[in-house]
Amino acid sequence: MIRCALLLLLLAIPSFAQFAWKDLGGGRMELREGATPVLVYNYDPQLKPGAPENRRRCCYIFPVYTVAGVSMLDDFPQDHWHHRGLFWSWPIVETGGKTYDIWMNFTAKHRPDKPPATTVSATRARLDVEDFWQVENRDIVKENVRLTATPAKNGARELEVELTWVALKDPVTLAGSAEQGKSYGGFSARFAPRENTVLRADGQTLMKDEDLEGHRWAELEAVYGGKKAVLRITSDDANPGVPMQWCLRQYGFVGASFPGRTATADHYSLEPGRPLTLRFRVRIADLP
Repeated sequence: MIRCALLLLLLAIPSFAQFAWKDLGGGRMELREGATPVLVYNYDPQLKPGAPENRRRCCYIFPVYTVAGVSMLDDFPQDHWHHRGLFWSWPIVETGGKTYDIWMNFTAKHRPDKPPATTVSATRARLDVEDFWQVENRDIVKENVRLTATPAKNGARELEVELTWVALKDPVTLAGSAEQGKSYGGFSARFAPRENTVLRADGQTLMKDEDLEGHRWAELEAVYGGKKAVLRITSDDANPGVPMQWCLRQYGFVGASFPGRTATADHYSLEPGRPLTLRFRVRIADLP
């Protein structure tokens, strides 16, 4: 009787494929769930063959896969060489009376410190890593990334991304694009070539590109090689300035702009000893 009861108990416990991290070399850390690839975190500088040398960069997530193995994102697209999977950066970084760019021209750069620390369990896989922002061979910001993945369920998977920055010596001001009607810069996703693109925000289908509108979440649904999938980014309710403004593009870009641009705020100052933390949930799902 005891043996039968134990067997019934074990059968009642949900079974999950085991998570595993693997360093692929070349500064790339891969996560798998069983035999299925989940994502790769690029912790050392990457450069795609044919891309300009000055677009070399690190500290971003690419690729990201659905449970069925669809790779939804792009890296080094020729129309925007600087776009890179799931990434976080700003076109305006000001400190010491000078302006730099960690978004496109990389006059400021991420500087990796050491390989990520990784852990796994039956209910999650986690990656923690510390890096720095560097200008003119000096570090100006310390960045901490915490990435958590949970097991696939019903054809979907969720990632939690927690980003923390603190200025090291002098204040560092972050701002989005100064272009009229825009303010991109923050947590962003660039999508791979696809068909039948649908953009949504807070449940509303968007018929054209959008900037500076406040939303809790935004997503892009499309067909990749005959397989339909969707990726949604949701801003944590505790993030400063919610609802965040968004940069949404039919060509394949979804970005949660921070701090955005309002009548009272268009920049954010990182101060030494006062960390800024932003959190996002990323949901990737296969669709029928």
